[in-house]
Amino acid sequence: MKHPNDALTRIELQSPVPEALAAEIERRLYFVSPEITGYELVVKDHEVHGMVLYSPEPLDHAALTAKVDYMVNNDVRKQRVTPARSVWTSPNRRAPQGDIFGLLAESGAVTEVGEGQVALGEPLLSLFTYFDKAVCDLLAEDFDAREYRYPTLIRTKALETAGYMKSFPQHLMFVTRLRNDLDVYRDFQDSYAGNGLDSGVLGSCGNVDYCLPPTMCYHTFQQYGGRTVEADRLHVVTSRGKSFRFEAAYSTTLERLWDFTIREIVFMGAREDVLNSRERFMRKVFAFVETLGMSGFCEVGNDPFFCGTDTSERIWSQRLLELKYELRLDVAPDRTIAVGSFNFHDDLFGKAFGIDHGANGPIRSGCVGFGLERLVYAFLCQYGLDSAEWPAQVRSAVVGS
Repeated sequence: MKHPNDALTRIELQSPVPEALAAEIERRLYFVSPEITGYELVVKDHEVHGMVLYSPEPLDHAALTAKVDYMVNNDVRKQRVTPARSVWTSPNRRAPQGDIFGLLAESGAVTEVGEGQVALGEPLLSLFTYFDKAVCDLLAEDFDAREYRYPTLIRTKALETAGYMKSFPQHLMFVTRLRNDLDVYRDFQDSYAGNGLDSGVLGSCGNVDYCLPPTMCYHTFQQYGGRTVEADRLHVVTSRGKSFRFEAAYSTTLERLWDFTIREIVFMGAREDVLNSRERFMRKVFAFVETLGMSGFCEVGNDPFFCGTDTSERIWSQRLLELKYELRLDVAPDRTIAVGSFNFHDDLFGKAFGIDHGANGPIRSGCVGFGLERLVYAFLCQYGLDSAEWPAQVRSAVVGS
């Protein structure tokens, strides 16, 4: 976020980038340097020519330019410009309310307790329960799903196996601890206990075997790893749990958190079964959103792959093959947020985790995930805080009338 006394650094790109790729630049800029607190893209004749970056202190222009150039050239410039294909648009048109987060904070319903961390109270808790149950009820109409509650921590090895380390290093959040040694504990007490911590304490830590999970499906693939599942049926697993992604300065209100909750559904089986299940469930979700009278759309999307040698190719492949759809709901007159995604992995995780589908080789998989805080927030942005204005089915479930 830009502050009045911030220093300005002007960066000119080596050559312009189509304005259609501006969003891909914007979603990566804060990960270029921790000193960047704000930015403005310089757009001329439908091309991005450069940017103005804000920071508390003046930055090394040459070093920052090199970083920006690498990010743009590696992750963005080679992407093909393709219009986002919509697969569903709600027939409803609702005008989002004003500063809903401000009103929630004023009422005590939400409290910012840290970077990307928000404490929730009523009515969000009841809405949270309502939407989670609604998703599970929709799933139960067509699928016999097994539900699990996973531990908060996930093995680092599971994320390595899934390829997360190479795909999304910007979001990783590691868990560590002091080495299990008496001298380490004594040194820690002498150096830090009562005096506050700094990064020097990491020298006394020796464990990176666990991470905070970025989503739930990796738990599922780790759970089924090395197994052979029955080939004559679709396997459906659902779970709800806390997920964690470092979001740098992108964290804002309930739209983007470092610490959030996902309801996830994993489909495993034959390719056509997985694709058909994703499509069928996706259409049920669209119908549910329509019955609520909410406005939004679903379009082909892509993940924020970062800093890899094949980032652009992976994004193009994901969009071309329509491996990812994003459900986006209105939260402001000119802004939507993704509240859910519908993904197809093909045999990627079947191969990686050694999950076989009988004699048919690696299982194919897909997953559906909903960010519950975002879903609740989008609902409140569209309907406001007065429960009397909510749809009857929500009102009866949440307030009982």
